[in-house]
Amino acid sequence: MQQIFVNEGPVDNNFIITGEDMHHLVRVVRLKRGEIIRVSVATGVNFLCEVSDITDDSLIATVKEEVPSTELSNKIYLFQALPKGDKMETIIEKSVELGVYEIIPVEMKNCIVKLDDKKKKSKLTRYQTIAATAAKQSKRSIIPQVHDVMSYKAAFEYAKNLDILLLPYESKNGMKDTFDVLSTIKEGQSIGVFIGPEGGFDQSEIDLVKDSCNIISLGRRILRTETAAICTLSMLMLKCEV
Repeated sequence: MQQIFVNEGPVDNNFIITGEDMHHLVRVVRLKRGEIIRVSVATGVNFLCEVSDITDDSLIATVKEEVPSTELSNKIYLFQALPKGDKMETIIEKSVELGVYEIIPVEMKNCIVKLDDKKKKSKLTRYQTIAATAAKQSKRSIIPQVHDVMSYKAAFEYAKNLDILLLPYESKNGMKDTFDVLSTIKEGQSIGVFIGPEGGFDQSEIDLVKDSCNIISLGRRILRTETAAICTLSMLMLKCEV
């Protein structure tokens, strides 16, 4: 089933779809009258709609029924250190599938990648497109936002307003700390997750956040940065899915 995202709700029980979405559905997918699509409004409300009419420049989708949200009960913010190569694209795709709410790329001291302003802008456009595609594929109710690249200090300031902060690192009690923290998470709480770069967190970065973050373990093995992100979000999805 095809899915699209729109900004406004239906008018007289109909969505009028134009532009790129119309072109994709009609010219690429070749939808016909009578077929069903899923339409998600920016507020997170979802509808199953029947294609009732197709014109030269629009597609009319008539609401058949409202369907439940696919969002987690908690908003999860991923603060991801910039990785090398195309790993960030994989992290964005998989984290959107796992239910992340926002993704914040972060420059940390041991990041191998250093982006200038021009590259940051082009990367952001690409990243947001990947998030939108992953949201459609996984039938999300919203498209998670990918932020501009932040410095580590700016990211921490942004995260301070969240209810719970998690940082996978060397946890003195191993997985017990992880289980203990996960058990305290309540429905509706916002959660920030800091994932370090290939070179690991600098000690100064740990010192900055250690009084505010819950330091957790992801097991005895050393995980790649992209694996650490997916692992942490998987554990949170298991806890937060209701």
